[in-house]
Amino acid sequence: MSHPHATALIHGADDLSAEELDGLPFGMIQLDETGRILQFNAVESRLARLPQHEQVGKHFFSEVAPCTRVQEFHGRFREGVIREALDATFHFHFAFKQDPRDVTVRLFYSRKSRTVWVMISDREGKGL
Repeated sequence: MSHPHATALIHGADDLSAEELDGLPFGMIQLDETGRILQFNAVESRLARLPQHEQVGKHFFSEVAPCTRVQEFHGRFREGVIREALDATFHFHFAFKQDPRDVTVRLFYSRKSRTVWVMISDREGKGL
């Protein structure tokens, strides 16, 4: 079940400034329809231990988090882009070598920007 504040936030994500995205209490990544990173907020940078500005322009599913190239994550992303409709919340295990993470992920397709927002929070999904 998604949090009402998160639902309002995700619907307005396209209008947030970089500073506002960085101020969120969870990870937030914006992907174009091919999976290339458009925005990568400071929280996700810290949690994933990846330099924030070096991620922009990279392909999320192959260059940044190849463990996400599974039906549960990448498959949902692709289907949502094709349908131009996606709002899915699920648990996921990031199998990073340095710091594996169990998280809750919310994928949301924005018709306004024709992009997918990826919200990532702790395992309990607080805030999502």
